[in-house]
Amino acid sequence: MDRVYEIPEEPNVDPVSPLEEDVIRGANPRFTFPFGILFSTFLYCGEAASALYMVRIYRKNNETYWMMYTFFFFMFSSIMVQLTLIFVHRDLAKDKPLSLFMHLILLGPVIRCLEAMIKYLMLWKKEGQEEPYVSLTRKKMLIDKEEVLIEWEVGHSIRTLAMHRNAYKRMSQIQAFLGSVPQLTYQLYVTLISAEVPLGRAVLMVFSLVSVTYGATLCNMLAIQIKYDDYKIRLGPLEVLCITIWRTLEITSRLVILVLFSATLKLKAVPFLVLNFLIILFEPWIKFWRSGAQMPNNIEKNFSRVGTLVVLISITVLYAGINFSCWSALQLRLADRDLVDKGQNWGHMGLHYSVRLVENVIMVLVFKFFGVKVLLNYCHSLIAVQLIIAYLISIGFMLLFFQYLHPLRSLFTHNVIDYLHCVCCHRIPQGRAENSEPSFEAETRQSVV
Repeated sequence: MDRVYEIPEEPNVDPVSPLEEDVIRGANPRFTFPFGILFSTFLYCGEAASALYMVRIYRKNNETYWMMYTFFFFMFSSIMVQLTLIFVHRDLAKDKPLSLFMHLILLGPVIRCLEAMIKYLMLWKKEGQEEPYVSLTRKKMLIDKEEVLIEWEVGHSIRTLAMHRNAYKRMSQIQAFLGSVPQLTYQLYVTLISAEVPLGRAVLMVFSLVSVTYGATLCNMLAIQIKYDDYKIRLGPLEVLCITIWRTLEITSRLVILVLFSATLKLKAVPFLVLNFLIILFEPWIKFWRSGAQMPNNIEKNFSRVGTLVVLISITVLYAGINFSCWSALQLRLADRDLVDKGQNWGHMGLHYSVRLVENVIMVLVFKFFGVKVLLNYCHSLIAVQLIIAYLISIGFMLLFFQYLHPLRSLFTHNVIDYLHCVCCHRIPQGRAENSEPSFEAETRQSVV
């Protein structure tokens, strides 16, 4: 049977022209076992089961408020997860009643996981056979600091499995920042004021913490893929380990500080936290309104203006949820066609961590001077210092990643050291700047090492 070549719909794939000579033919991608899909499904099921168990325990003990908030955080994240998977797979335009029913009973990730496993087993059985339908994909790749354009064939089945992986990556972020973060924060608060840690609550907090860390790590990886859409990116174990340590320290220190601050001020802390979240939530919309741009119409071809607005609001809520607990690694711009700023915005990153550091210091000081001693049997000063040091160490790992471990750091116009030098020092003398002004080509190829 003759092979049929098709051009994928993704905007990052260039049209194939056989007349170009500087294209290297790469090896066809091999399919790998979908560990990420299984792990995301395991986290979803584990957190859901432990949350429902704690709802049952709270109801049995007549702890109505604890039961209501625990159930609300579980339901909200579960519904958003189902909508995310339906949106990515475009199920509303397909005849799949079983899948829609599984999503309706909040078991969509399970049926999607089974579909991905079946697709993997089919690929495994057909290994070595040529598929009749393939796509030609091109990506840039850095080899010895030189850009190389690589072209390879991607079979239809492998693309379908890749679509499942991308859907689960986005699902993990939705679950992490719209469900696990508020769930973990609330369960820590309940533990603090009740001074006991039952096994069910401990299991729920462990699942939530792993989910948040995994979602934040994926957030960094997806941010790199979005910013450098034309490049094929590979992250090694050392890079992933650095990102994981950075995000774990950043999120845990931030959430513990929020819990201690809330336990100290009780209801007085609510206006501060709500105002903090609303500022992050409305910031992209204020910039969009001031720019005078129109509503983007490239999100989904079949969406009306109301559907587009709902999707943009959901994206903004997720963006605010991420930035409330950690740095999103992307700056949302609703006026742009891609909805994000693809530049390496050091100023945005520096502003975020500066503001969060000041906030954390203020909340820790409030806990130190106004915290009730009954809350903890440990020295408040020691706890405050440890939390701030943990947050500073996370910033150190973040700077380490961008300075030495970023997979495309050679493309940075300026690196971390350059930015810190600009912030700490005054403007370079005018005469020196004119004599040593680099060319644009050399500037874009500047190495960070």
